[in-house]
Amino acid sequence: MQQAKNLGTNQVQLIRAEHGIEREESIFLADEVPVSLTFNGLSHAVLMATPSDLMELMLGFSLSEGIVDAPKQIYETSVIQHEQGYEVSAQISSERFAKLKERRRNLRGATGCGLCGVEALASSALQIPRVTRYPVTLKQILKGFEELTSRQPLNQLSGALHAAGWLSSEGLSAVFEDVGRHNALDKLIGWRALNQPTAQGAVLMTSRVSYELVQKCAQAQIGTLCAVSAPTSLATQLVIQSGMGLGVFARGSRISWIN
Repeated sequence: MQQAKNLGTNQVQLIRAEHGIEREESIFLADEVPVSLTFNGLSHAVLMATPSDLMELMLGFSLSEGIVDAPKQIYETSVIQHEQGYEVSAQISSERFAKLKERRRNLRGATGCGLCGVEALASSALQIPRVTRYPVTLKQILKGFEELTSRQPLNQLSGALHAAGWLSSEGLSAVFEDVGRHNALDKLIGWRALNQPTAQGAVLMTSRVSYELVQKCAQAQIGTLCAVSAPTSLATQLVIQSGMGLGVFARGSRISWIN
């Protein structure tokens, strides 16, 4: 199994102008590179991501997008660095690969099939699994977010990455960073599937809450999601449908819960 180098930032030189005085300084910028996800030789998606924890990213994406139901359905994974970016290849079970190809055929057919407006809207309705809300106290959440901030080394260097953290009764167990909030969450979901597959807890996010984050958490049977910013209206609808606990505006000493 090949492993990608654990990257995340690049150092560059720039000229800072301040009060009419120019001076050269060195700063770190977040890496954002194409990461191709390939299943059984079939290229499925290209993500713009931070090239770290790519094995977890592949597993988390596979689970949160419903490509596989469990890690055991992925037989082999490799990471290859190319000049243009990274390729993460996975060999999955023949049953799951057949379902993936069928899904891709349906998507291609729906794109240009000329569905009428009502049919198109009906086909776009989002389905979301039911989950059990994980009980977490305000004290636990605020302490978790405080620790989350201190455990983002790449963001401390560049100021341009999101983070997803796993909060359980034992505290903040893991933190993953990425330029994309969805990628950070997928990395966390992949880590949890490998290390704590049956553990219950809450996800802490340093971002707004879009419907994709809610859907990914529900698909992974994560019952509580907390974030520092606002949710979208569709995200709140899905939260209510799923039974998930959603805490937003987690800043300072407060948090707001979506009922």
